[in-house]
Order: sequence, then C-alpha cells, then structure tokens
Amino acid sequence: MVMPERLPASLPSSPEGPATPSSAGCVVAAPVVASAEYTAGPKRRSFTAKYKLQILSETDRAVDTGGISAILRRERLYSSALSDWRGQREAGTDGALQPRQRGPEKAAANPLQAELAKANRENAALRRSLDQAEAIIAIRKKAAALPDMRRVGKQSGFEQQ
Repeated sequence: MVMPERLPASLPSSPEGPATPSSAGCVVAAPVVASAEYTAGPKRRSFTAKYKLQILSETDRAVDTGGISAILRRERLYSSALSDWRGQREAGTDGALQPRQRGPEKAAANPLQAELAKANRENAALRRSLDQAEAIIAIRKKAAALPDMRRVGKQSGFEQQ
C-alpha cells in the first residue's frame, strides 16, 4: 500500500526548500493482518503415562455426581480415552500407558538381505566382465575376417618394407 506523506506546506521536508508534491510521497508498508482462518493443521495430542495415571486416579476419587465429566471437560478429554486408559491400566503390561508411534509398524530386518545384496553386487561385476570378454571376442572375429594385407600385397607384386 502506498500512501503519500502529508506535510503542511509551511514545513520544509528537506534543507533544499519547501516540500513539493513529488518529494512528499513515501512508501508505507501495509499493516500485517492475521488471517481469520486457522491455517495450521490439527495436531494429535499424546499423553505421558504419568499424566494418564494422574487423571485416572483423579477420576477414581471423584464421587460426586458430575465429577468425572467435570474433569473430562477441564482436561478436554473424551470418555472413550478414559475407558481406554482404564483398560490399559488393568492390563498391567509395562509401558501400556506409554504413547505409541502412529502408522504402520516397521518390518523386521531380513537376515538374508545382506547376503542377497552381496550376491547381487558379485553378479553385476561378473556380468560386466562377461560383456567385456564378449566384446573382445567379437573384435577378434572381425579382425580375423578381414583379408590379410601382407598376403594381398605379395600376390599383387607390391611388397611392403
């Protein structure tokens, strides 16, 4: 946005003399306005085992009517998360309440993968050697098929020295 600077005619804008309309203009940056739309994508929350156990113990102590729902509203949790956490706590496995990475599980490394890669490298090296040997043999066949220049020269009476 470009806006001219408005100065009174009596105040000089420079030491040369009074301000003229051409020297009075300046570039003013437009104010930065935040977008009304929320542009960042949603972020999945993950909870530590300590936090989960704290919320579970707090809900276990809540005896009055609406106490559990007040805790869920305050922490912005759903009742399904609470029931999942209770099931994990009852399962009692180590790390059951720890947050897990989302997405597909990584496949276990194949123990034969290293041997296969080594065999593929050896195979490629042997193929390069075979191609080179085949090229040499093809050149020798072509050279053998060419007429011998020394024999041709002797038959024509022209001898090379």
